[in-house]
Amino acid sequence: MPMIVASLVSGFIFGLGLLIAGMVDPQKVLAFLDVFGAWDPSLAVLMASALAVSSVGFRIAARRGRPLLAPQSLWPTRSDIDGRLLVGAVLFGLGWGLVGLCPGPALEGLATLSPGILAFVAAMAAGIGAHDVWREGRRSGVTAGAPERTTVDG
Repeated sequence: MPMIVASLVSGFIFGLGLLIAGMVDPQKVLAFLDVFGAWDPSLAVLMASALAVSSVGFRIAARRGRPLLAPQSLWPTRSDIDGRLLVGAVLFGLGWGLVGLCPGPALEGLATLSPGILAFVAAMAAGIGAHDVWREGRRSGVTAGAPERTTVDG
């Protein structure tokens, strides 16, 4: 139960930060991405600040023997750059650049019932579902007796 409360509080703080910073406003995000037009660099300050705060948090977490509310830390085991990472990054960037939304702010923006945000979240959910179907198809295609390749995401 403490982990659920900690997750809820962390999510609330994250969402509040998105609201205050303007990340839920697609026009602000698109203005940041318009580097050859009316560029708005304010989101670069937000990203740099978030990176500074999170890097301190990661250093503190790495020094601890174990987390406060979990039996062990679950650090990533992969650091390579592969095709899946590159394709995912390109798709994420295209979605962000086309409409000025990424998943966190889009979910927060659902409260507005904006048709554009509803369409974006529906398309995002369809993409997640298509990926799950594709991944399950790859898993079921593993030949009998051959070891299945495991990755960080399962």
